[in-house]
Amino acid sequence: MKRKAMSDNNDIHTPVNLARTIELLGPALQRDGAVLVDATLGMGGHAEAFLARFPGITFVGIDRDPEALAIAGKRLSVFGDRVHLVHAVYDEIPEALASLDIAEVSAYLFDLGVSSLQLDEVDRGFSYSKDAPLDMRMDSTSPLTAERILAEYSEMELRRIFYDYGEEKLAPRYASKIVQRRELEPFVRSSQLVETIIAATPAAVQRAGHPAKRVFQALRIEVNQELAVLERAIPAAIDTLEVGGRIVVLSYQSLEDRIVKRILAARSASTAPAGLPVELPQHKPELKLLVRGAELASEAEKAINPRSTPVRLRAAERLRRIQ
Repeated sequence: MKRKAMSDNNDIHTPVNLARTIELLGPALQRDGAVLVDATLGMGGHAEAFLARFPGITFVGIDRDPEALAIAGKRLSVFGDRVHLVHAVYDEIPEALASLDIAEVSAYLFDLGVSSLQLDEVDRGFSYSKDAPLDMRMDSTSPLTAERILAEYSEMELRRIFYDYGEEKLAPRYASKIVQRRELEPFVRSSQLVETIIAATPAAVQRAGHPAKRVFQALRIEVNQELAVLERAIPAAIDTLEVGGRIVVLSYQSLEDRIVKRILAARSASTAPAGLPVELPQHKPELKLLVRGAELASEAEKAINPRSTPVRLRAAERLRRIQ
């Protein structure tokens, strides 16, 4: 796909579940001086809409991708000093806030997974359907790439990430074939990896969907340490959320959603010991869940933005601060 110019950024990014995220986070952003943190800024589609809708808010956008930050910075420049952009991974929320002298946050938005920018730019190597260098870095300044993983990880390590991050049943077979092939030639292009996986996949399995999908997901997660980052980021966000503040998380695959579900569920449950006749204040839930389970995109949303099809939305409001 031909790369589009930065001036065309409005054409290449349709924010997922925009109206719903505004509806859920809006009550926390009504007052002047409210702080909204978009922990996965991307190209700034959500950010632009929130800044226009809530003229009194201060906005903090965090992203690990320097190119995304450049595009978002240009897009959001009309909002002047209300906008603060930070090059960081989103588990570095405490450091980002400290650098801006912000103690509490009114609302958080996490839009997880691969951004439209990363998917659409072939040379980033995120897609198994287009030949590209085996990169997969969300942050082009980080040292670990998919090429390096395929060259250096042992067969057992490859098997582990394919199982754990791709939920791939054929992980042992794929790991073995990759190790065999790299003895003959290094993996440097995505087409080499796709060819190896297809050749190792039974025909019946191939009919169930592209066999490389889960392996590419697993490699991307390992390159960017996405799940480990998420495990740290959600609690860090909740810890800095003011009472009455809200958090919305958009996940796109089950591994992400499980982490978010577990953390929100734990902090929205009473900690009172079983059998205690009266729930003491210190045992009351810290959060209140705002949606039942994981909310799916509406049919109308899917029609507008097909990339919203797998989204799972979870949201919560902070009820009290832990003493």
